[in-house]
Amino acid sequence: MNLVEIQLENCFGIGKLDHKFDFRQLSSNSFLIYAPNGTMKTSLAKTLDLIAKNDTKSMPCDRVYENRVTTHNISVDGNAIAIESILVVNAEDSSYDSSNKISSFIASKDLKKKYDEIYSELENQKSDYIKKLKQVSQSTDCEAEFVDAYSQSPKDTFLELLLAISKKLINQPGTYNFRYNDIFDKKGNIKKFLDKNQKLLSDYVTKYDELLKKSKFFKSSNNSFGTYQANELLESTKDNSYFEAGHKFTLNDNAEIKSAEELKKLLQTEIKNIVNDEKLKKSFDQVDKSIGANAELRSFKSAIEKDNLLLVEIDKYEDFRKKVWLNYISTLAKETNELAKFYEGKKTELEKIIKDSKKEFAIWEEIVETFNERFYVPFEVRLVNQEDVVLKEETANLEFDYKDTNETPVRKDKNSLLSILSKGEQRAFYILQLLFDIESRKQLNQKTLLILDDIADSFDYKNKYAIIEYIKELHQNSIFKILILTHNFDFYRTIGKRLYLDRQCILMTLRNDAREIVLTQGGYLNDIFSHFKKNLAKAKVFASIIPLVRNLIEYIEGQAGTNYSQLTSCLHLKADTSSIKCADILNLIHNSFPTTASQTITFGAKPIKEFIFETADAIEQENPLDEILLENKITLSIAIRLKAEEYMLTKIPNSASIVITSNQTSELLTHFKAINTDKATLSILDRVNLMTPENIHVNAFMYEPIIDMPVHHLVNLYKKVKVLT
Repeated sequence: MNLVEIQLENCFGIGKLDHKFDFRQLSSNSFLIYAPNGTMKTSLAKTLDLIAKNDTKSMPCDRVYENRVTTHNISVDGNAIAIESILVVNAEDSSYDSSNKISSFIASKDLKKKYDEIYSELENQKSDYIKKLKQVSQSTDCEAEFVDAYSQSPKDTFLELLLAISKKLINQPGTYNFRYNDIFDKKGNIKKFLDKNQKLLSDYVTKYDELLKKSKFFKSSNNSFGTYQANELLESTKDNSYFEAGHKFTLNDNAEIKSAEELKKLLQTEIKNIVNDEKLKKSFDQVDKSIGANAELRSFKSAIEKDNLLLVEIDKYEDFRKKVWLNYISTLAKETNELAKFYEGKKTELEKIIKDSKKEFAIWEEIVETFNERFYVPFEVRLVNQEDVVLKEETANLEFDYKDTNETPVRKDKNSLLSILSKGEQRAFYILQLLFDIESRKQLNQKTLLILDDIADSFDYKNKYAIIEYIKELHQNSIFKILILTHNFDFYRTIGKRLYLDRQCILMTLRNDAREIVLTQGGYLNDIFSHFKKNLAKAKVFASIIPLVRNLIEYIEGQAGTNYSQLTSCLHLKADTSSIKCADILNLIHNSFPTTASQTITFGAKPIKEFIFETADAIEQENPLDEILLENKITLSIAIRLKAEEYMLTKIPNSASIVITSNQTSELLTHFKAINTDKATLSILDRVNLMTPENIHVNAFMYEPIIDMPVHHLVNLYKKVKVLT
């Protein structure tokens, strides 16, 4: 990945962009791009992100003028880039989630292959088994229902539980006339009803037990022989082979049962007597009425009306649920034993693979350790379900210990954590996602065009420098070719210096009236005063250095000296402004800063006011006009203010008698408003008062606001002020 070319047309705010990033020629893995607000940064990042996601329903376009034809071509060394080779990271994107990448680099390919082969075999056999189990149980989700009934810990998987229950199968399992979910509904409404109506149910069971005591066939004790047990007995003897072998049953009253038919008749008579007992029927009717009041229990009501004595079993709801599943599983005894045996044979092999894979957790743990150590946030990341992520490619389950000063940490999941974090802390959290994705690509040796879209914006300084340190490490890794996009000037300067980038790798964006984006060599990595001192012979630089020199002299000499006063007269219209020559200002600069003594100018004889206006006029005519150049904006701002003050002074009566000690433009505007109510004129002058002060009162270190201000706004304002005069 040596030459990356990006060609875009009508992609969101970008009318046209055609630029080649030659990483090989410049021997650099990174380009730094500063984009003033409104030029292209967000549009470029969004375009590349949509290309990487390859979502045909949401591709780059012009959302305002939909008829414009959109093109977006990204090539690497002359060939179209593979979408998996693009990664756009925006730390403000809450939907960004790269945890599914983790499994691709945690386990080695050999281990992963072995695991997948075994796991696939198990899944196939389990799938066939569950189909049969579903037919028996008529459960909507028999796997989950079975696990829910027996599980006591997160490690109790379906196969683990099946292996355990296979050792407890019933030889003669019973059958049930209800569908599983009619009694054990997934929403838990039946259990809630039973808990709420426990007294009604207890009354029914009590009356049932009383009837058992009176029966000559059934018996109520700690180990009751009731209707359920009798039905099981009947089921096991229905083929009559027991009786044909000469066996018989002797009852408490010494009566003998010698055939399955006799047993059936007796059982039917006894059950009928119990079910038709008036007290028991009355108790059942009370339960049935309560159930009928709840529309969600319609299937449950139908099931117990078919078999009233189900209420006896349901009294111990969870035990009954396990008993039902045991009977279902026992019905498939042959299939259960086969699957359990197969799983048991593979389990040892799986455990060995997992043991070997744990040796490879180091990368994952290192990522989390890196985050915990470098970033200052009120939480620490914790790893869970490592084995599943390593081998099953499940989503990483990260949990977070939120900690406050001198308080015990509280465990939080992702969503609850994000709801209590500040904006900057949230952005730091999303950087964790970046770490996973980046490390994944490192392990796969996947060459990637990495676009970092203001990933340190809104960070406090501690976290800002943590991410800069990480970017530097990425910059030194040749598999990544990085475009660092930012509209944060401080971040731009810091990255440029910390990465020791060649000046040709530091770019700034310009946009013309046709919305064409041009990337030009960036500047202003150091203070601008040093740059201006070396270029005094250039007219716009000479005009622009005046407020800088005035600012420095104010620090050195204060405001009372003649030097400060003379420089102020270049920036505000004073009584002596017209008499000041450019040569006077040059001498002042030479005297104040001897290192500039060798600098000369060709326009020394020109009055400073006339010189500033001529220079601003020349800037106005430039085509194309440099959007970034500070001297353009400073010179225009000075000229605008001088023109505005000149106009107001000619209109305000007795203006010469007005005493102004500070904020001259604002004071003059107040006096002007008292005699002029023309909205158009006042609008222009208000804009002068709002737009120019920061540009003129600039110092050598804080000039980001001027860079972000569009120069054509100043040109348009200058034209309007000139019309006033």
